[in-house]
Amino acid sequence: MIETAFTPWASLAGGALIGIASILLMLFIGRIMGATGILAGFFQPSSASDFAWRAALLAGMVTGPAIVWLVSGEMPAVETPMSTAALVVGGLIVGVGVTLGSGCTSGHGVCGMARLSPRSIVATLTFMASTFATVFIIRHMIGA
Repeated sequence: MIETAFTPWASLAGGALIGIASILLMLFIGRIMGATGILAGFFQPSSASDFAWRAALLAGMVTGPAIVWLVSGEMPAVETPMSTAALVVGGLIVGVGVTLGSGCTSGHGVCGMARLSPRSIVATLTFMASTFATVFIIRHMIGA
């Protein structure tokens, strides 16, 4: 059986950082912090300044483990109970969902819901229902 780690303090800190970053991006640049939209715009920026803020935000997202290493002296452990193939398939499914849903959990779930966007509320409810169903099927029906 897959064991789920319960990390309330780390989760609270991470959520607070995402919320603060979202507020600052909207305050200073007037943009929604949707990770997939930021990544897509990085590869097709509309201007040099558009590329710069996207590059800075993406650099911040991927350098987190290095910051943990500098502060604690240890790289954070990355463990997954799934195979690489399952992760690739899951990533492709998420990519299709992000495309069909016109955004990801950070854009809809964090920013859209904070703005009380009906489309984002429906999208987030759909994300969550799909997640619950997937976990139930994998853990209790398939038994992985």
